[in-house]
This record gives sequence, structure tokens and C-alpha cells, in this order.
Amino acid sequence: MARIELWNGDICDLEVDAIVSPASTSLWMSTGVAGELKRTGGDAIEFAALRLAPAKLGDAVVTPAGRLAARVVIHAVSLERDRRTSGPAIERAARSAMARARELGLASIAFPALGTGIGGFPLDEAASIAVDAVRDELATPSSIEHVIFALRGAAAYEAFARALSAGEPAPTRSLLTPVQWESGDPGFAATPASPATPATPATPAESRRDLP
Repeated sequence: MARIELWNGDICDLEVDAIVSPASTSLWMSTGVAGELKRTGGDAIEFAALRLAPAKLGDAVVTPAGRLAARVVIHAVSLERDRRTSGPAIERAARSAMARARELGLASIAFPALGTGIGGFPLDEAASIAVDAVRDELATPSSIEHVIFALRGAAAYEAFARALSAGEPAPTRSLLTPVQWESGDPGFAATPASPATPATPATPAESRRDLP
């Protein structure tokens, strides 16, 4: 049973097998989430990525994770050289990242909100595309047990919560506060963070969906 969770916080802090870095075709890690990953994990991550450049839009390449708590960084190529993106590019990049995780036999992977920073893609649409792609990829049997969307701020968190709960009753409180609500789908519930979850820090707010 694979599960999808939301976490409001810094993706660099997560202890997961793979962290996904939004990448352009040049694979430079100069700004946005990629820049934060380089600053936290070290320049060696970027040096390893550049040896694999250029990459194709929609592809994903894997490098060591430097000083990050993750095992690897998966560079999901969702941006053109001019740092613009599109819905199809986000979808292909998310699917490619999941494919690399399967190939490596990884159990946990963390995604940022691909395309919504310097890519300028609408947040709600990006969330829907990424969540749908990940759900579809989880239908393929693999070692992946845990997918986290690591988000910054209420707007991103709520956009991904809406994408996860599409067609479900909306909660009446801020989604940055742990909430519970009844769902027509017995497999879905928004719950407080579990201290037993090893891939996340001890106090995140999260939304969870268990998938077959």
C-alpha cells in the first residue's frame, strides 16, 4: 500500500530515499528549490548533474545527494533553458522521476511543487497535474511506499490538498492545521502527522491517501 502525504516545510530537511529537484535542460542548480538543495547539500550535487547535461525536457537524471539526508537527488527536467515550463513538461518530469525511483528500488520520494516557482506555472493546475501523474505511476508495481509533496506556505499546501481530495468535501479549517473529515472514499483521510513516520520530521501537518 503506497501513500501520498503533504508536508509544509523545507524539502531539504526530509529524510527520504530521493528528493526531486526541479531542473532545466542545462541542469544548473542556481535558483529556487534546486538552489536550496545545492546550498544545503553541497556543490557536489550540481557538479554531478552537470556531467549529465544537457538533458531532455521531461526526463529525469539521478545524482548523489551530498550532505542531504536523502540517498539521491532526482533532477526532474521540467524547465526549458529560459526557465519556462508547461503542463506536459511537468507531467513528463514527474513521471520520469517516479520511473527513476522504481529503477533504483527506492521506497520513499519527496517532490516540490514542480514548475510553480521560477517556472511561473499556475499553482492549482500544477498540483492537479503532479498528483494525477504520481497516482498513475503508483499503479505500477514497485518498491515505492511513500510519496511526499513538500510545500512552502498555505497557498501551495491548500492547492495540493485540493488536488488530493478532488471531489471530496472540503474541510472547514485551514489545511495548515491537522484536520480530519469524512470522505465518500473510505481510502482517504486527512490526518495529523504520525511521529512513527520515518521519512518526515516530527511535527508536519499532512494529508494522506492510501493507494492499492
